[in-house]
Amino acid sequence: MRKNKADDALDAVDKAILQHLQRDGAMSTPKLAEQLSLSVTPCWRRLKRLEEEGYILGYQANLDRRKLGLDVLAYVSLRFGNVGDQEPNRFEALIRDHEQVLSCHKITGEADYLLVVLARDLDDYSAFVEQLRAVPGISAIHSNLALKEVKASSRIPLPD
Repeated sequence: MRKNKADDALDAVDKAILQHLQRDGAMSTPKLAEQLSLSVTPCWRRLKRLEEEGYILGYQANLDRRKLGLDVLAYVSLRFGNVGDQEPNRFEALIRDHEQVLSCHKITGEADYLLVVLARDLDDYSAFVEQLRAVPGISAIHSNLALKEVKASSRIPLPD
């Protein structure tokens, strides 16, 4: 079995803290300590260490996109004419601040980038695609619209 970096740095209590916080990021330290059968101070110290070492990047609420009027979820693949030019770097800088883009990954295969994009409706999504078309160097844009959300999670599986 392949050994993981986290196996050396995290013990069972650290992993349990991470699992509990992935389920409920708003859990108070006293409640977390109670769940783990720890006293509050050692639990708080472990939590602070996990934050300082970068295992915990931040806390956020999971929102229902549909209740917020974001009915369109699209997977967008992009290809650049020449990835050696500066256009991909400019594109990456532009896309980092674009709120409609949930994630953007540079990938292997047919496309150069894969984006996950939210929009209110098809007109809103169409306006987003028009913005992409204005980006220099993009030679192809392919959209796949989600018809049904089977599973959506941001929880990371932790090693045993």
